[in-house]
Amino acid sequence: MVRPALRSRSLARRYVRLPGGDTVIHYRKRRPAPAKCAICKKPLNGVPRLRPVDLRKLPKSMRRPERPYGGYLCPRCLRELLKKSIRG
Repeated sequence: MVRPALRSRSLARRYVRLPGGDTVIHYRKRRPAPAKCAICKKPLNGVPRLRPVDLRKLPKSMRRPERPYGGYLCPRCLRELLKKSIRG
């Protein structure tokens, strides 16, 4: 029996064939969901789908787009937000 921590269905199972012909299961964390826009909930382009630990290892310029609200709002919602703020 595998150890209790690996019995969780939140872990992805990868079947790996070894050189000796045995097949073993490697347990790994699942891929996180894509980052979404805070207003329209569409996936954000330019934001990698990584776990927070791996995201911190990237340079800041690769974590999110370098514009106001980059990594938080999509360009379309940002444009509407700026238009609204200028109009008053």
